[in-house]
Amino acid sequence: MLLVAVAAVRISSRSGLPSLLLYLGIGVAIGQDGIGNVHFDNAELTQVIGYAALVVILAEGGLGTKWKEIKPALPMAAVLSTAGVAVSVGVTAAAAHYWVGLEWRQALIIGAVVSSTDAAAVFSVLRKVPLPARVTGTLEAESGFNDAPVLILVVAFSTTGPVADWYMLLGTIALELAIGAAIGLLVGFLGSFGLRHVALPASGLYPIAVMAIAVVAYAAGAMAHGSGFLAVYLASMILGNARLPHAPANRGFAEGLGWIAQIGMFVLLGLLVTPHELIDDFWPAVMVGLALTAVARPLSVFLSLLPFRVPWQEQTLMSWAGLRGAVPVILATIPMVSGIEGSEKVFNIVFVLVVVYTLVQGPTLPWLAKALRLGDSAGAADLGVESAPLERLRGHLLSVAIPEGSRMHGVEVAELRLPPGAAVTLVVRDDKSFVPSPTTVLRRGDELLVVATDPVRDAAERRLRAVGQGGKLAGWLGTGGNAGR
Repeated sequence: MLLVAVAAVRISSRSGLPSLLLYLGIGVAIGQDGIGNVHFDNAELTQVIGYAALVVILAEGGLGTKWKEIKPALPMAAVLSTAGVAVSVGVTAAAAHYWVGLEWRQALIIGAVVSSTDAAAVFSVLRKVPLPARVTGTLEAESGFNDAPVLILVVAFSTTGPVADWYMLLGTIALELAIGAAIGLLVGFLGSFGLRHVALPASGLYPIAVMAIAVVAYAAGAMAHGSGFLAVYLASMILGNARLPHAPANRGFAEGLGWIAQIGMFVLLGLLVTPHELIDDFWPAVMVGLALTAVARPLSVFLSLLPFRVPWQEQTLMSWAGLRGAVPVILATIPMVSGIEGSEKVFNIVFVLVVVYTLVQGPTLPWLAKALRLGDSAGAADLGVESAPLERLRGHLLSVAIPEGSRMHGVEVAELRLPPGAAVTLVVRDDKSFVPSPTTVLRRGDELLVVATDPVRDAAERRLRAVGQGGKLAGWLGTGGNAGR
């Protein structure tokens, strides 16, 4: 099983297909009607494990979110995650009711379930296509934010008895989002402050501590009757942008946990499906998906972004990039656990819809981005900087990797103009290390070891990143980070 999962990871990373299809296929293959013929129908266990996996996946996504890219896109993402979700739910539910013939409760549940986009699915396809920061920031922030209101809607529609009035739902959503956001920000700032000022006894404890803080944010948000998913995403985003010690190791550890969570979650979802029952729900799923993809999503994007004057090319890509992945299939288990009539049909429709339209949208996203000429290759690549605290020496050892596209290429060591108390002590080039002189010219692919005293650690990193973005004239170009020499 482990070898099959590893092979699936390699295939998905090379083929450009979202990994969820491969993991779902593994679960279906070993489940009922498959070669393993394993009978599994515990929707409640699937929901619990799915929630836990989503916490890990959102934490990994938040840690990898760059604040400078997401900050300009926050207003657009916020509108897409609220007003855009409302438009998508309404249009999709109407299509499911009038076109497919589902009852209103079932139609509303499907409309809410499929209105949540999946960051992992989107960026596993677009990872090789450099897009403008506004597009990637909006898509990433939307996928992190819209899980919370969608979850509230699905739970409300899945309760027995009459559905709450729309104004009560709006009030509940606003309150839970506010509580979740406040707790996420508080936990994130407190956690980053603690990790930056308290030296742990071993470097391997930092990734564990980061993930533990993310889980605490989710638990605190849920216990306070707020949005735990929003809390964990915001807390993780703060931690990921806080220049913590061993930051690359923290992200690598979270990425590994994210892969494990996705593999386990999707295999379990594949086991929950009974393939021969999907035949009757195939065409209803295709029709609902067509309404979602061709009408609901483009309309929600157009109306949400109308005040922001976004070019039609970017709106078109955002409309087509609304991939559905982990969250909709997990949310489809909520009505099953609640005992809502027809919930099995709802789950089957959502499952088929996610698989079919991921196969359609996933491979065509890179082509569409290129056709719309939305490639963005002009920006300089950001530096990879890892910090290891030297507690006894009251300093820090910065490991700096110069990537392809960095404007630090061709800059002499002296031209870095690091603040007093910081110095480049070693350069690793072509697997060979040497002590640089002030006239040593840095090249792409080099790794630098920079020693900085505690008071100038942040200033040194800011200067390094500024030179990476603006070259030797970073201060003159307004990039910032001038050391003042």
